[in-house]
Amino acid sequence: MPGHRTARVALAAAVATFAVGAAAAHAGPPAAGRPNVVVIETDDQTAASLWAMPTVKRLLADRGVTFDNSFVSYALCCPSRATFLTGQYAHNHGVFANVPPDGGYYKLDSTSTLPVWLQAAGYRTIHVGKYLNQYGRRDPAEVPPGWTDWHALVDPTTYNYYGFTINDNGHPHKFARTRANYQTDVLTQKAVNAIVRASRGGKPFFMWTAFVAPHYSFGDSPEPDDPDRALMPTPVPAPRDRNRFASEPLPLGPSFDERDVSDKPVTVRQYRPLSARLGIAIQENYQQELETLQAVDRGVGRIVETLRQRGQLARTLLVFTSDNGYFHGEHRLPREKTLPYEPSIRVPLVIRGPGLPHGVHLSQLVSNQDLAPTILQVARGSAGLPQDGLSLMPLIHHPKREPGRDLLIEGFYPYGQPVGFEGVRTRQWFYAEYSNGERELYDLIADPDETTSLDADPRYTAVQVDLARRLAAVRNCSGASCLTQPAHRP
Repeated sequence: MPGHRTARVALAAAVATFAVGAAAAHAGPPAAGRPNVVVIETDDQTAASLWAMPTVKRLLADRGVTFDNSFVSYALCCPSRATFLTGQYAHNHGVFANVPPDGGYYKLDSTSTLPVWLQAAGYRTIHVGKYLNQYGRRDPAEVPPGWTDWHALVDPTTYNYYGFTINDNGHPHKFARTRANYQTDVLTQKAVNAIVRASRGGKPFFMWTAFVAPHYSFGDSPEPDDPDRALMPTPVPAPRDRNRFASEPLPLGPSFDERDVSDKPVTVRQYRPLSARLGIAIQENYQQELETLQAVDRGVGRIVETLRQRGQLARTLLVFTSDNGYFHGEHRLPREKTLPYEPSIRVPLVIRGPGLPHGVHLSQLVSNQDLAPTILQVARGSAGLPQDGLSLMPLIHHPKREPGRDLLIEGFYPYGQPVGFEGVRTRQWFYAEYSNGERELYDLIADPDETTSLDADPRYTAVQVDLARRLAAVRNCSGASCLTQPAHRP
């Protein structure tokens, strides 16, 4: 992270007994009877928007496990996806941004990632959709190590809902701007075709289908009701879904257009109260995001149905999640993510699979660095890097277990006065330290919307000292040290 990392802290505490579940991710040689794994990921989707996806609810949530406290450790596209691919925090995998020199596709070491490990374990590996930002800028025909089947969107067209390029196994194909070539539908069809091909083989398969929706568009013509693009860029719903949520009100929680931000860091204080015009634009963007998710929801249905038709559904682990959340006016932030508040770091996570309970909701804190260890455990594969997360399977099968660890939240906010930050998220508290010396402290039980920082309140000095110590313990952690239970909780 640019210029604000502190010295690495040596940890002497023993790793919690729970970490044994994560160690299982490194277990033994390939064996028969392992499940397929299908990960479906959206882009910039808040956990709260799952209500608008009835197919995901019916086919995944009602038939699987929903993690109600699921987070990303770095709320930005490329760092978050790099964490999924490595099972590591950003301070270990080294991707801190979407673009060079601190981030992007070429910043990640692609020779040791989840698909490489799964391929070594005997899996057929498939990618469909968005990969890492900047992919294809140097060579649009490149296929990264570890992928058996490759169908990736190529930059700079990735965020075009119409008129994009896909690299199909080393052969880039341009899709014309026609109604039939709506990006989400094209990606769904490619995922369906990949399942059909993979089902004919004897190997289990891993497929990561990464939709761009509901991320805003970079290169499409505005619709008549779009806000001024300079004010609020929006996504592009499929034609059949346009204005489907035109009457859906924007949720206006206590943090929306926050009245007093004097207790917030400069990253928030620099924002002025939202104008009426900007408020309308935020609402229109929110409605279009919900509309854009409808094609994803149908895509989930088609993927599940194809697995069923091919006799694969009963032996497939399905994971639905997003790379980060998004702001819709909370704390005066009209859009974007990155900052460590709940709308930005909280994401949907639903898992369905063989032997998993149905319709269960779990409240334990989990994070995106847990996905690689989880997948490796069910695949009986071995990670080629220290894993900063833990397998979620012990939680799923023993729902009263509590990992007890703190979650590290990292980030670099480049807008206005750029600052880096690290924070620690516990059951009750969120505490953050910024590179300019500012701090924040929130009691998430009393103040779940994070409207009042307790940093300057002397009644919470002891709490803050304890959380600062706990942050120091995970700020530069690696592997087992990231799973250590703090001496004081929650």
